[in-house]
Amino acid sequence: MQSPRRFLPSLALLSAFEAAARTGSITAAAKELSLTQSAVSRQIKALEELLEVELFHRERQTIRLTAGGEYYVREVRDALRKISAASLNLRANPFGGTLSIAILPTFGARWLAPRLPHFLAGNPGITINLVTRMAPFDFRRDPVDAAIHFGRPDWPGGEMALLRRETVIPACSRRLRDRFGFQTPADLRLAPLLHLTSRPDAWERWLTLHDTPADGVHGMLFDQFATASQAAVAGLGVALLPLFLIEEELRSEQLVPALDLPMESENAYYVVWPSERASYPPLAAFRDWILAETADCRQPAGS
Repeated sequence: MQSPRRFLPSLALLSAFEAAARTGSITAAAKELSLTQSAVSRQIKALEELLEVELFHRERQTIRLTAGGEYYVREVRDALRKISAASLNLRANPFGGTLSIAILPTFGARWLAPRLPHFLAGNPGITINLVTRMAPFDFRRDPVDAAIHFGRPDWPGGEMALLRRETVIPACSRRLRDRFGFQTPADLRLAPLLHLTSRPDAWERWLTLHDTPADGVHGMLFDQFATASQAAVAGLGVALLPLFLIEEELRSEQLVPALDLPMESENAYYVVWPSERASYPPLAAFRDWILAETADCRQPAGS
């Protein structure tokens, strides 16, 4: 059901309200919008009359949001952000076909970006925008069409498809491996172990898998694989790294396996999209393409 038009204020009214709420000042809002103070005041008053709700407490020369105003400005700000993003996307590609994808930084840089030219060559009308997101988010509030997710198949408000599974190995510099002379899993505990904040129990799982005590495991923390892998290259320690993301370092021997003892990760990579966007043509094209690209990577190791 469409909303009654009388509850659809003009963008001018909403912009004046949002600017005043954000700056806490009619004067600052007027300066930002290149309007006079009286013009901004009239627009806010007109919005209040339209809604029949007081949005600000007015105290001498200051304004303060009412409880209703605090709720309303959050919704208005999200709507204005989406309109702005849609306008920018349309300007970048006036014939439509813009696709915004939230990516994990290392996956995006190491795996996705090198393959995108092939996708774009086969879909010349589509423009791709990439944004970094480290954790799941609300598709209703973040104007993206799809996301790459590592974890369990759980994303409220989204549909998903398995992209690929992941195998990690303990990797380090050749110098560090030669220095410690690793022979058994227990030997790795003598070296510095590098940890990823998003996978705090990875080393415990690896040690347990290889029948080695896993209590009291400590070491440097990193929030991205890219920095953890570079720390391993620099000889700072041993990191559990996904094989498919360090292929170049392994080929050049910047990294070597500390031991040839891989482990399949509990979680996996998924492509996720909001349910209401499932049939959007650029998204459908991207989804079909990336699933074809990862078709051989979905079976558990050894199957």
